Amino acid sequence: MLIVFNPAAGARRRRRLFAALDLIRGIGQRPEVAETSHRGHATELARQAAEEGVRVVVAAGGDGTIAEVAAGLAGSDTALGVLPLGTANVLALELGIPRAPAQAAAVLAMGRTALLHPGIAQYPDGQELLFVQMLGAGFDAAVVHHLPGGLKRAIGKGAYVLQTMREMPRYRFAPIRVSIDGRVEDVASVIVTKGRLYAGRFLLAPGADPRAEGFHVALFREAGMLAAMRYGAALPLGLLPRMRGVEILRGGSVQLRGEAIPAQADGDAAGFLPSAIAPAPRPMRIVLP
Repeated sequence: MLIVFNPAAGARRRRRLFAALDLIRGIGQRPEVAETSHRGHATELARQAAEEGVRVVVAAGGDGTIAEVAAGLAGSDTALGVLPLGTANVLALELGIPRAPAQAAAVLAMGRTALLHPGIAQYPDGQELLFVQMLGAGFDAAVVHHLPGGLKRAIGKGAYVLQTMREMPRYRFAPIRVSIDGRVEDVASVIVTKGRLYAGRFLLAPGADPRAEGFHVALFREAGMLAAMRYGAALPLGLLPRMRGVEILRGGSVQLRGEAIPAQADGDAAGFLPSAIAPAPRPMRIVLP
């Protein structure tokens, strides 16, 4: 077992990592720990470990770290493990992976494996980006693009709320053209999701499951600050999927087009549209309770 950890995450998360390591070592396993030094390093470490035949590579961090490790394991037989140390921990919540370090470590040591079906976003320059939970384009991606890293580390989830309020009056809500298996829609924002949840425990797509094939596509048709405020107010109440102006469709491939519209994947900035989204060539194994 290799555990990939971002040391920039702070002292509190390092203490939680050590608590998990104590349990894993206490039952006789000797995992190695590799610390990342730059964005994309987790992918490099995971890929190298998979090539060396490591059985499980654990992403010790948030959803962005999980996505990086998953990208390095794509196409291999090495299983992905999750030690949720991030701000939102959406994938862990989605799959029932405990947040408490000792309980999460017990899952890593004794859990079962299941198949996960990631998505891949392809860009015109040939770059590809794997995501395990979601890819969004439009307003939510603008919030992620402009979120100061220091603010996120300082106040956690509150940083997203603050940045959302900053972004509302200045985001221009340019139209996005979405093609879902050939069906074309024009919207203000879109989230292509593998899972039910968004930004933590908030319900977005009730029928979605990362362990199933295909995507759920949440279309936000209404533009402007007032619409964004209504959507934001409905999210914590669990009402977003039923709101006027919101439609959720299923599809196997998705095309997103727009002029200089930002994208985000698993909570990290993911360039700008256009982008073509398709299933990863192979499912991957993940350690679950």
